Amino acid sequence: MLLDLKEISQLMSIQSLLEAKVKEGFEKLYETEIPSVEFQATRKDFEGDITVVVFPLLRYKKGNPVQIGNDLGDYLVENVQEVSSFNVVKGFLNLVIDDSFYINFFNEIATNERYGFVTSSTDARMVEYSSPNTNKPLHLGHVRNVLLGYSVSEILKAAGHKVYKTQIINDRGIHICKSMLAWKRFGNGETPASTGLKGDKLVGNYYVKFDQEYKKEISDLVADGMSEDDAKKQAPIFLEAQEMLRKWESGDEETVALWKTMNGWVYEGFDVTYKNIGVDFDKLYYESDTYLLGKDIIEQGLKDGVFFKKEDGSVWCDLTEDGLDEKLVLRSDGTAVYMTQDIGTAIQRAKDFTDLNGMVYTVGNEQDYHFKVLFLILKKLGYNWADQLYHLSYGMVDLPSGKMKSREGTVVDADDLMDEMTNTAREISQELGKLEGYSNEEKESLYRIIGLGALKYFILKVDPKKRILFDPQASVDFQGNTGPFVQYTFARIQSILRKADFDHSKTVSGIDLHEKEKELIKQLELYPEVIQQAAKNYSPAVIANYTYDLVKEFNSFYQNVSILGEENEDKKIFRVQLAKKVADTIASAFRLLGIDVPERM
Repeated sequence: MLLDLKEISQLMSIQSLLEAKVKEGFEKLYETEIPSVEFQATRKDFEGDITVVVFPLLRYKKGNPVQIGNDLGDYLVENVQEVSSFNVVKGFLNLVIDDSFYINFFNEIATNERYGFVTSSTDARMVEYSSPNTNKPLHLGHVRNVLLGYSVSEILKAAGHKVYKTQIINDRGIHICKSMLAWKRFGNGETPASTGLKGDKLVGNYYVKFDQEYKKEISDLVADGMSEDDAKKQAPIFLEAQEMLRKWESGDEETVALWKTMNGWVYEGFDVTYKNIGVDFDKLYYESDTYLLGKDIIEQGLKDGVFFKKEDGSVWCDLTEDGLDEKLVLRSDGTAVYMTQDIGTAIQRAKDFTDLNGMVYTVGNEQDYHFKVLFLILKKLGYNWADQLYHLSYGMVDLPSGKMKSREGTVVDADDLMDEMTNTAREISQELGKLEGYSNEEKESLYRIIGLGALKYFILKVDPKKRILFDPQASVDFQGNTGPFVQYTFARIQSILRKADFDHSKTVSGIDLHEKEKELIKQLELYPEVIQQAAKNYSPAVIANYTYDLVKEFNSFYQNVSILGEENEDKKIFRVQLAKKVADTIASAFRLLGIDVPERM
C-alpha cells in the first residue's frame, strides 16, 4: 500500500489534531483565536511525548504561562481521547499520549511494505549526474557525484515525484582527441580485449601518455630557445590534436570511426563501474549531439531583447540588474560557448519529456556561478519550469595522505576505490572474527556489501555542500555513525526473527508499552516526514542520519527490553513485530541511499 499526502498527515502524528484542539480550547477558555501552535518533542528529563510551547501564546492572552498551560492541559485531557495526562514545566505543556494511540498507529504500518512512500504524482523531475569525459576512468569526484545523484533520484521518487535519471556524456573536444592521437601514435593496435584492461582505463592510459609526450616536446622547444607559452601552443603533438579535432568536426570518416571505437571502449568500461557501484540511468545525452543546440534560442532571444549584440558581433546577456554580470552566450565568430549548449540542452530535455516540471543538476560547487546564470537566463527566456531548476552543489572529497594509492599519484580511480573498500572490510571483518561458518563465496559477497555500504554511507551522511575528508579505515568501523554499524543492527534483527519460531502474525492491542517501545514507535513515526524533508532539501544526509538515530533507538530498546524472553505472549509478539518493522525501515532507508543490507554479519 502506498500513502498519499493526506494519509501521511494522519499517520505521521497527532500533532494536527492537537493543534486544532489547542486552538479550540484557547478560544473557549479565553474567547481569543490563535493562528498557530508551536510543538516540540518532550525533553527526556520530563514525562511526556509531545510538548506545547506556551510562551508564544502570551501574545494573545496575557497571564501566567504555567496557569495557561494547566488550563489547556485540563481541556485536552477532557476533550482529546489520546491525551491521558499532562504536566507543566514553566512555559511548557508536556502531554502524555495514551499507549493505545501508538499501538494503533503501529498496527496501521506494521505490514505496509512501502511505508513512508507517496503515490506518484504528475510532478516529473529530471536528475542529471555523473556526466564524465570519455578520455579517462571515473574517479573519486565522480563517486560522490553519482552517489548523490542516484540517491536524490530515489528519494524524490519515494516523496511522490516521477523521476528521469540522466547524464550528459562529454564525448567531444580536444581532450578526447588527445587520447585518440596518443593511441594512434603509440598503441600498436591494442584493445581492451588484447590487454585485458577495462576500456576506460586503456583510453585513460593514452590520455596520460599524451600528457607525458606533450610535456617532453614543450621541454625540448624551450631548450631550443622558445618561450614556454609559445612552446605549449607550438608543440607538434598539440597541433596534431587540434588538427584531429578539426577533422572530427568536418566529419572525416577515419577520425570519426576511431572516435566511435575508442568511445565505445570507454562506455563499456563505464557500464561496469556503474553496475559495481549500483547506479543506473534512464536517458543518456551526448555532447556530440548537443553541442550545437541553443544557437536558435540565442537568435530568438536577440529578437525578444533578452540578449544584446556587441560591436564585434558577440552576443551577451546583461544580468547586472540581478546582481550578476554580463554573460557571453555566442562568440563573435558565431560559435557556441558552454552556456549556449546548456541553454539548448535544458530546452531539448523539456521537449523530450513533456511532463517535465524541473531539473536537478548534480555538479561540483566550482560551478555555482554558472548555474545561477543558466537558471536566470532560462527564466528570462520565459520557461516556467526554470523556477524548478536546482543545482545540487557539492564539495570535494579528500583522502588522508597515504591511505590509498592512486592510479597516477593525483587521481583516485573509482574502481580502485571500490576494491580498496572491499579489502578494508575484509581485513576488519577477519580481525573481528565474526564470520565463522561462512563459505568463501559468502564472505567475499559480504565484504563487498560492507565495503560499499561503508563508502556510500560515509559520503551520503554528510551535507552535500560540505567538503569531505574520506578515511576508508574509519568508514568501516562497526561502531558509531557508519554504514557497517547500521548494517550490523539490521543483521542482528534478522537473527532475532530467525529465532522467533512461532506465529507472530496476529494483531496485538490492549497491552501496556514499555518506555523504550514507545520511543521506538515515535522514531518510526517520523519516517514519512523525513523522506519529504530529504526530498525538499535534496539531501540524502537527512535519510542517513535518521537511520542512525533509528538504529541507536533500537539498540537501546534491545538492551533494556526482553524480546524473545518475554513471558507475556502478546507483548512478545508485539516486540518481534516491532523489531521487524525497524529492520524493514532500515532496509527501506538504505535502498534510498543505494546501500544493501546483509541478512547475516
